[in-house]
Amino acid sequence: MAQKRAVIRQSLPDVIATDLRNRILSGDLAEGDLIRQELLAEEYDVSRMPVREALKRLDSEGLVVFINNRGATVTKHSLAEIAEFFDVRILLEVDLLKKSIPLMEEHHFDQCSDLLDEMEASYAAGNVADWGPLNAQYHAMLYEAANQKLTMQLLERVSMQANRYVSMHIDQLRKADNAEHDHRSLLNLARLRDVDGAANLLRAHLENTKQQILELIAVTRSK
Repeated sequence: MAQKRAVIRQSLPDVIATDLRNRILSGDLAEGDLIRQELLAEEYDVSRMPVREALKRLDSEGLVVFINNRGATVTKHSLAEIAEFFDVRILLEVDLLKKSIPLMEEHHFDQCSDLLDEMEASYAAGNVADWGPLNAQYHAMLYEAANQKLTMQLLERVSMQANRYVSMHIDQLRKADNAEHDHRSLLNLARLRDVDGAANLLRAHLENTKQQILELIAVTRSK
């Protein structure tokens, strides 16, 4: 008898929520955009029920504000809220990196390097939407050896919010070269087991990203 394999089965709300989430994180759906249930139902060729369920899930993640019987709007965060996302990221990620580096093995380094290659290729090809998820995977792999599951869950939640603006940062400010340099340097310091050097670089990298994003959004919203 053939061995049974686990298959991930996605319901309609799962599929719709995943697609909408990707559209929000990539910037295809901008902050403040109105998402109407009836239009989405027509677009996805489904009834309103799975659309409503998908929107409620995104509301619980903080990506949209659900409006009963109407649809939702893509969440528009204040500059203070966006700054807080990055401040929390810095606290969590620096702590995770410090705990992870002494425990990292060769396969961690190899997978980080492969992800960096994919990130650079995606940006060079103009696939900016792919860059954000790869960036998140790279950082997650840096911290995997720490085996801090609860902290990683908290980081995943706050990073999802911040990554909307990371994609904006890379696409509009054209700072991919700086990001690539920081990411490569960070991996090299991790290989050298330079915990303090890597932690300082990561903190500076995230702080610099935060400041540039806040400046961009402030200018954009003042127009």
